[in-house]
Amino acid sequence: MANQNLKEPQAQQNVVEAVSRTEEFFNENKKAIYGCLIALVVIGLGILAYSKFYAQPRKAEAAAQMFRAEQNFAEGNYELALNGDDNYPGFTEIASRYGKMAGKAVYLYEGISNLQTGNFEEAIKALKKYNGKDNILLGRAQACIGDAYVGLEDYKSALGWFQKAAKTSGNMFSATYLLKAGVTAEALEDNQTALSCYKQIKDAYPQSPEAMDIDKYISRIETAE
Repeated sequence: MANQNLKEPQAQQNVVEAVSRTEEFFNENKKAIYGCLIALVVIGLGILAYSKFYAQPRKAEAAAQMFRAEQNFAEGNYELALNGDDNYPGFTEIASRYGKMAGKAVYLYEGISNLQTGNFEEAIKALKKYNGKDNILLGRAQACIGDAYVGLEDYKSALGWFQKAAKTSGNMFSATYLLKAGVTAEALEDNQTALSCYKQIKDAYPQSPEAMDIDKYISRIETAE
């Protein structure tokens, strides 16, 4: 009990000293501390103001501009969707003016429209900027990059993107991309890669439309070997 009584005053003394040191530190550095707090408040207000008075209005404006371009895209008017007209801008201008504020899909729209109109290099540039979270759309973008490389007759690059698209999608669309990869591999005289793609379609996606005739692709290679 005596030891306990001795420890309690000592503990209280330690608390007093700790509080004293904290007050001393604050007094010595209060200008810097106040400065940091003010800076944090200013930054917070700046972010809020940027979001409310710039970002949100810009996003709303971009969405309004995208509406007509999306309509043209849905109707298959890719040239008009891409370049717009005197009344409405197309995806190229929207992407340039607003960037990601128009939404990540603007790069997918721009890329596919360029692909459909034969602007292969521009299609690749736009599609590589697309980084959506949806694996089906991301796989679609990657496959379109492959299509654009085919248009440029760069089959080696095309093959890599088709294979990547098949892995990204991980669903029935993968069979389409694997078939593209197989045909492209054959163009490169890489029969082993082609055969691997075709067999993957047969084994992993037997219900896909691509699987219906896949035996003839497999047989063609195995017979040639």
